[in-house]
Amino acid sequence: MKLDSSVAAVVTGGASGLGAATARTLAAKGVKVALFDLNRELGEAVAKEIGGVYCEVNVANEESVVAGFAKARAAHGQERVLVNCAGVGGGASKTASRSKEDGSIKEYPLDNFSRIIEVNLIGTFRCITKSAAGMLTLPAQDDGDRGAIVNTASVAAEDGQIGQVAYTASKAGVVGMTLPIARDLMGEGIRVNTILPGIFDTPLLARAPENVKAGLRASVPFPKRLGRADEYAHLALTMIENGYFNGEDVRLDGAIRMAPR
Repeated sequence: MKLDSSVAAVVTGGASGLGAATARTLAAKGVKVALFDLNRELGEAVAKEIGGVYCEVNVANEESVVAGFAKARAAHGQERVLVNCAGVGGGASKTASRSKEDGSIKEYPLDNFSRIIEVNLIGTFRCITKSAAGMLTLPAQDDGDRGAIVNTASVAAEDGQIGQVAYTASKAGVVGMTLPIARDLMGEGIRVNTILPGIFDTPLLARAPENVKAGLRASVPFPKRLGRADEYAHLALTMIENGYFNGEDVRLDGAIRMAPR
């Protein structure tokens, strides 16, 4: 896909971390970028920096997403690129556990499971189906590309740790739907790929104690450091620009394989 000022993009979770890095990378190519995020202060700041538009969007809410796409398209026209970075984590909790204090048995809180699935999996699909429907109205570029979609899963989709059942299920779902969606859209020239990041230096991880971050860095085979947001953005850009990249789920993790805990 050729990226220039004639192309519009939507980046969910675009106010910080992986999404903000991707938005900056696309804008550097001349792309008109709309940021979907709940953090108005950060979202407006990044949008101002890159000459984009901020849309206050909760991907778990249908009306919010519809309004977000309407605002983005009113500003920039129909997007040809969608990058899904919006997502949430969740407090570690086992499927079922026994208290060390009194032996009582506790089940996983289903409302927390549902919340994580709603944002990470359903929210991603909600944005995909609405964006793809819009992309169908676009003419194909000379190389046949009509649109490109990049999703964000996690290495947890394959190496889920103890207490990560909800997060792992949500990200495994994103991986699982990548190829079927790519096949659904293959006749329309819309490509779909997914990145599985490992341990990245994002605002969420920045709040962790230094000893915890040091341990995480040491656990990466090579290079022994946390991933950088611009490295995610570079891979996303490759998936968008390379017309033969389709239906793939790619780990970006320094060769890490997560231990059970």
